[in-house]
Amino acid sequence: MEPQQRELALPFPELSGDQPLIPVRMLNEHVYCPRLAYLMWVQGEWADSADTVEGRHRHKRVDTPSGDLPDAAQARAEDVEIHARSVTLSSNSLGLIAKLDLIEGEGDRVTPVDYKRGKRPHIARGVYDPERVQLCAQGLLLREHGYVCEEGAIYYVESKERVGVPFDDELIAQTRNAIAELRAMAAGGRIPDPLVDSPKCPRCSLVTICLPDEVQFLRQGELAPRPLAVPHHEALPLYIQQHNAKLSKKGGVLEVSKDDQVLATARIGEVSQVVVMGNVYITAPCLQELMQRDIPVTWHSYGGFFFGHTIGNGHKNVELRTAQYRASFNDRACLRLARSLVAAKIANCRTQLRRNWKFEDKPERALADLKRIQQQAAEADSLDVLLGLEGHAASIYFAHFRGVLKPATDEDGPLLAFDFAKRNRRPPSDPVNAMLSLAYSMLARTLTVTLQAVGFDPFRGFYHQPRYGRPALALDLMEPFRPLLADSTVIQVINNGEVHPSDFVSAAGSVNLAPDGRKRFIAAFERRLDHEVTHPMFGYRLSYRRLLELQARLLGRHLLGELAEYPNFTTR
Repeated sequence: MEPQQRELALPFPELSGDQPLIPVRMLNEHVYCPRLAYLMWVQGEWADSADTVEGRHRHKRVDTPSGDLPDAAQARAEDVEIHARSVTLSSNSLGLIAKLDLIEGEGDRVTPVDYKRGKRPHIARGVYDPERVQLCAQGLLLREHGYVCEEGAIYYVESKERVGVPFDDELIAQTRNAIAELRAMAAGGRIPDPLVDSPKCPRCSLVTICLPDEVQFLRQGELAPRPLAVPHHEALPLYIQQHNAKLSKKGGVLEVSKDDQVLATARIGEVSQVVVMGNVYITAPCLQELMQRDIPVTWHSYGGFFFGHTIGNGHKNVELRTAQYRASFNDRACLRLARSLVAAKIANCRTQLRRNWKFEDKPERALADLKRIQQQAAEADSLDVLLGLEGHAASIYFAHFRGVLKPATDEDGPLLAFDFAKRNRRPPSDPVNAMLSLAYSMLARTLTVTLQAVGFDPFRGFYHQPRYGRPALALDLMEPFRPLLADSTVIQVINNGEVHPSDFVSAAGSVNLAPDGRKRFIAAFERRLDHEVTHPMFGYRLSYRRLLELQARLLGRHLLGELAEYPNFTTR
């Protein structure tokens, strides 16, 4: 019989300085899926699902501290009975910290009890490995604090069953290995590969952040992604444009008022962001509540110019911002990204003209020119050349933009007011340019908030140069979506008669939407964001609102090295 090679445990040294302790629940996630643990612990990602919300609800009772956990020597000497809930323990030698749901015992012999939602699984060991490792880590922490701890227990809330877990040598070795693996993975600074076609992914709360199927598909192009990135968000932006209005908080409700008269209310949980247009006052308690809930407040001039936004501490994903900054100072990386963004924009502009042209004679020459410039943009050798090509394409596109608007007839006399000759701004001199400027401002605001939520710095871009107060990265990513979201909204409100020439005011050569017309235009823009499309690469349907987030996360996957190229969105 050949001698077997034994494994030599090589634990990490005791933590010192500012090295973080591993939350024991992260060991559970690591054993379940290493990529999930990395996203949650290292990159600070989190998203709720029905399962996580239900788990928090069922955990309320044990999250309330009660009882005391005395010093082990005192407990041994006095032989006290221990029944302590929600106890936090840590150890630098183990590198762990945990909040234990329940500790039971007599004297210095204790048993940790961990509460789990759901029913007991009918498997050989009675408990899945991730839960066994998490519970064993709690037992190791109790041993570090001087207690005798030979076993633990899992209590399943739904089936009301308690399953014992002995801490044998095999489980202890598995737990210590999990600790070492997770610390090594975090120290290495490289996210693990996603699981391949795993049944764990569809119910994972971080599936729309992890993008396992999408990353694998873009790498290998074999298995088509499952429709994972399509949950519907009920929360929507709250727009406030009433001059001198006040936004305050009463309980869980936001209240818009003026001169002590309530104009509108909205539940805080149903608000994705607050959009302030003009002179609006927000109370300090209300602003603090919004910041604690990571609900951004975006600030616009009364005419719609985007000033910036207010948010809490922001996203914790330092790795993503580091990769963003590193790429932004790399000329080759900037040019590669800029070429793809501009080429995608020109392609979508061309599709816009082809789809929405209202006359019999198609603009074949313009379509051919845009196709040629798109190809040149994809091969441009400098940002200056690319900027010139983008300007040339824009001049062709806007020179033919009048052809996508519904032709006026004798009976439609007011539509003549929507004649469009060329693009101008600052200030816009006609109704169409006024709506284009407002739509671009709202799209920039939408992407700024999206990028901030994903973890980017919206003000450091690759194509648009950084300037004070300008969200350069948001302007970069919005290039392909200008024709699909902003221009399409303008076309829709004109062709459907949602906005009329009488909805505009003109002063000192500047044209802007009046309040009632702006409300209808904003509603049309938000409807456009909720419009669902079929993703040309992944094959599933999702809203444009979700698509913007998906593209931001794919950019992150590219910058962090998981994807060789950034996959732009071009409509069919």
